[in-house]
Amino acid sequence: MSAPVLSLTGLSLELATLRTFELLRPRVVLAEEAYARMEESVRIVRDAVRTERVSYGINTGFGAFANRHIAPEQVSQLQVNLVRSHACGIGAPLAPHLVRRMLLLKANSLAVGCSGVRPAVIAALLALLNHDVLPVIPSRGSVGASGDLAPLAYVALALIGEGEAMQGSRLLTGTEVLQAAELAPLTLEAKEGLALLNGTQMSLALALEGCFQAEQLLNAALVVGALTVEGLAGSHSPFDARIHAVSRFPSQIEVAEKFRRLLTESGIWRSHADCDRVQDPYSVRCMPQVYGAVASTINHARAVLEAACNGVSDNPLIFGTDILSGGNFHAEPFGFVSDFLAIAVAELASMSERRIDLLDRRVNPGLTMFLTGEPGLESGFMIAHVTATALVSENKTLAHPASVDSLPTSAGQEDHVSMAPWAGLKLQQICENTRSVLAIELLAAAHAIDGQRPLRTTPGLEDVHALVRAQVPYRRQDHRLDRDIATLTALIAQGALDRFVA
Repeated sequence: MSAPVLSLTGLSLELATLRTFELLRPRVVLAEEAYARMEESVRIVRDAVRTERVSYGINTGFGAFANRHIAPEQVSQLQVNLVRSHACGIGAPLAPHLVRRMLLLKANSLAVGCSGVRPAVIAALLALLNHDVLPVIPSRGSVGASGDLAPLAYVALALIGEGEAMQGSRLLTGTEVLQAAELAPLTLEAKEGLALLNGTQMSLALALEGCFQAEQLLNAALVVGALTVEGLAGSHSPFDARIHAVSRFPSQIEVAEKFRRLLTESGIWRSHADCDRVQDPYSVRCMPQVYGAVASTINHARAVLEAACNGVSDNPLIFGTDILSGGNFHAEPFGFVSDFLAIAVAELASMSERRIDLLDRRVNPGLTMFLTGEPGLESGFMIAHVTATALVSENKTLAHPASVDSLPTSAGQEDHVSMAPWAGLKLQQICENTRSVLAIELLAAAHAIDGQRPLRTTPGLEDVHALVRAQVPYRRQDHRLDRDIATLTALIAQGALDRFVA
């Protein structure tokens, strides 16, 4: 079977394609229709150089040096100097899948034909991508305005033979990078270094990652929360369709319906038909309301990011014969989206921690305190809850919005910045923490189901319980829980719970 091919037009990249890109890893090519648009914009740039028409970044300096004219014979050196001087990143390198996404997004953005860049530049980017030669991009150093300058400089360095890249586990440097991608060193023409650096591809890649992880975590929270309802012998009535219909919130109505598919009649449910517990705590009863709000947040993020997949974010831009300076490089939309997602995902963990506490508190009289085998002699899930609490507290700090901050750069020329990269980076940590909290709840809820045997939960949740037990056996007595938590965290990360709410 031949490998799949993804053709970039600059206009038709879909969120669904980005979501599955890492799994399918298609060969990426530049669509024929993009060539003419790109060549025309290159002609305009070359004409500006030839006629010495003053155009920012083409024959001027950058940032605070925008008023410095550059002679025609120096414009190529100007681009090389830009790339070298902007390689100021620090910190751990970005993960390979994020680098692949950045390369794809950058190539697609340039393919629109508003950037004054030759098709050869995109061909070089795609050669890196298709040979899986991934520039080493430090994760820190961008403020998300004038684009993600420092991170993208490392992509450009790789193309001119002065960077570093990974191919699998092998570190490549300088011309080794080009040889591995079957490339000759790229000689940058006017505007090309600026077009490579001046974009929001890191901010966008991080926001996309946060959105995809948030979708998966919401699915997991639905499944785990439903299992906890049964673990607590909780009421199903808060999920009644009539309650949610009158809320008028579509996402809440949809979430409640997903809960009802899982919370059908069960032996556990029948066993507490005459229970004197009138209402469950909010962390159980209000899941549709909170999760509905999370779903709405994800829907908003999805709409913003879908549009951005085909956006052009460098500067200046070429429209016909006009070369216009603007600010599409300002990543505020992605900063807002990442911050909003961070709040939403943090709430999933916060509510999960409260339910872990309920399982530990013996709210269900059929269970023991802390789900212990021998109360007093054993501690059960006492410290697993402490771990969840630590992660939730960390999330609360990380959920403080990055996008409300700004520090002026470039001698005040770039006087308001988005901080979108930091918003996206801390969102990744919040997602990681939340995944572990949900894993702890899943472990505790499954233990609570076992503690009520021979009663059985609903058919759907029995399948969830069986999946957990296939990975982590039931052990009534005290034992190390860290490995069980890690196993279930990985299970959630693999999307194994998605199918139960599909």
